[in-house]
Amino acid sequence: MRYIAPARQAVDPAVFALAPLAYWREHDAWLRGASWPSIDDLNACWSHDASERFVTQTRALLEDGLHYEERIARLGLIATREANWHDLFNALIWLRYPQLKRALNQQQAIDVARFGPRERSRAQYAQTHFDEAGVVVIVRDPALLALWDVHDWHELFWRRREAWRDGSIGLEVFGHALLEHALTPGKLLVGKALVVLVNGDADHSRALACCANAIAKGQVLRDPLELRPLPLSGIPGWHAANEDETFHLGAACYQPLRSGRHYPLPLHLT
Repeated sequence: MRYIAPARQAVDPAVFALAPLAYWREHDAWLRGASWPSIDDLNACWSHDASERFVTQTRALLEDGLHYEERIARLGLIATREANWHDLFNALIWLRYPQLKRALNQQQAIDVARFGPRERSRAQYAQTHFDEAGVVVIVRDPALLALWDVHDWHELFWRRREAWRDGSIGLEVFGHALLEHALTPGKLLVGKALVVLVNGDADHSRALACCANAIAKGQVLRDPLELRPLPLSGIPGWHAANEDETFHLGAACYQPLRSGRHYPLPLHLT
């Protein structure tokens, strides 16, 4: 069933105190204010060297004959619906993660040119899943990855709960649909993850750059099955109910590992 976001005035303010929306407080006025930001408001937040711009999605714009991704790749124009949660969150992701967005757009545009606007390759499905629901997970403790490999959710999210607080594992939310779904209180969120295994003091910015580089080179996102499901609602601070162990024994977001399913090795950053 297609998700329908609540009207702006109907959003429960409590959702902005929980992740992932709690991590966007610098844009509180855009998210919690009485009115929507304008296209000019969004464009004012680009870095000085950015070549992209948000443009209002109109019938006239769409008559240029370009696919959405082609328009970005060729002209730097990101068609954006006004007063729309999905497109507002997409804009926020572009502003925070432009390098990752550009790498993804580059690959999407290549495949549109190769297969046309009506056919979709396995890589395109993977790219779309990551664009909508993607997370980049940074892992410092390989033992946590082993738990994830076998979907030992109780161990990963309850017994190793402190790992999510002490930096042993962390993440950056990239999928704008995840942000939109988080507008519904209590909704169980599951991300589609690319994983970077890091050594030493490598920070999130380097891990994101590593991920963007791998996407740009076509080394990842070639098939949807590369993406690891991650039940985000199990992470401390993401769902009010996960403070109780019973949540981790039977929450619907915790699915068993399918027979024969194996995940690719993570990207490595030393």
